[in-house]
Amino acid sequence: MTPALSRRHFALALPSALLVSGCAAPHRGTGRPGDPIVLTLLSHYASGELKTALQGPVDEWNALHDRVKVQTKAVEFTDLLTTFMVRQAAGQGADILHPYCLWNGQLVQAGVLRPAPPGHAEEIRRGYGAAAVGSATVGGSVYGYPTEMQTYALYYNRRLLREAGVDRPPRTWRELEDTAYRTARRDGYGNALVQGFGLSTFDDSTTVGQTLALLNAAGGRFVSADGRRTAIDSPAGRAVFDLERRLVAKGASDPGVNVYNAFASGQVAMVISAGWWTANLKALMGKGYRDVGVAPVPLPEADGRRATLSTGFMLGVNTASERPREAWEFLRWLNTEKVRGATRMSALQASVGSLTGRADDMRTLLGAGGDPNLHPFLDALAYAVPEPNVPGAQQAKSLLRKNIEALWTGQQSVDEALRTTRRQVDQEVSLSW
Repeated sequence: MTPALSRRHFALALPSALLVSGCAAPHRGTGRPGDPIVLTLLSHYASGELKTALQGPVDEWNALHDRVKVQTKAVEFTDLLTTFMVRQAAGQGADILHPYCLWNGQLVQAGVLRPAPPGHAEEIRRGYGAAAVGSATVGGSVYGYPTEMQTYALYYNRRLLREAGVDRPPRTWRELEDTAYRTARRDGYGNALVQGFGLSTFDDSTTVGQTLALLNAAGGRFVSADGRRTAIDSPAGRAVFDLERRLVAKGASDPGVNVYNAFASGQVAMVISAGWWTANLKALMGKGYRDVGVAPVPLPEADGRRATLSTGFMLGVNTASERPREAWEFLRWLNTEKVRGATRMSALQASVGSLTGRADDMRTLLGAGGDPNLHPFLDALAYAVPEPNVPGAQQAKSLLRKNIEALWTGQQSVDEALRTTRRQVDQEVSLSW
């Protein structure tokens, strides 16, 4: 989960039968014959709705199974990767891990994640979309069941577009720029009243996430197919950086603004972000949410091939687990067995305003009466490109963010930002192999 994800408010409600909560709790056992096996599951679902949503199916499992029990443990997202690595080194790793897929290459390289057994790997490849499977795959091997999936699309404020004489969301970058300039407004002192397009240095979701969504839409990639070098210093990468530089230079974007607050307050006309934000906006904006629309990420040209970014999480089994077979069986039950047309994990994610990589589940859960703004994110599961998860991916992402921000704030030119990103990321990725 990105840091932004921890700030969301959850608004979707599901039938309670989809998230059954049993009364039995896991036991640690005494080691005597017949005592239950206790599997530990470590995630970042540490509080609030996320914690409750995960505990429901875990309690259900524990109520239904006498021999194998599951006990949840959680830390905050910002501590999750460090906790995985430190506990593993100390011989205290949990049986089941819930990593951000960006880290999978690093965790595999460190010997933390166990490859999925052939039967489970086949179920995953067959049951999930390509982006979800790609997020859970390292070096051709599947390492877990995809859980939360986030795709990126264009949020826009219908009222602001209408007031600027724009009758539909942009479909191309030319239309995106034109709409951004027409909707942007500043006061007599040059202060931004309305950003036409919301570039923001606030967090990864708005700095790196939307840049990579645009890059994918242009047919580019951040990291090469073999994972050994950056690919952003390309015609597609240059086009994205040029676009963002122009938006800032011409006053349509103000990177210092917190886009999450500004969009909800009607001070941003358009921004590219992930699907989790819909529930957050609905809670923040009240009746004003009716002005919010969602459309696919615009393409450089109208006849281009659609693409965007996806990020995600997965549940996998620790190499140090003494009960891997039982751990995988629990994950199969949670992620593949269907209740009223959807898996327990899909029901869990939908209950907190998120998606999984099982598009059929999500269509069942969202139904005809669901929020129409969620459907573009669901459609994007078919064409989204997963975030690179090679060794060193987390540090590479941090370096990219630093250089994007330097570009936006005028500290680097497009050439300098591309060149510096290539040099720094290539060095980081090469050290990781």
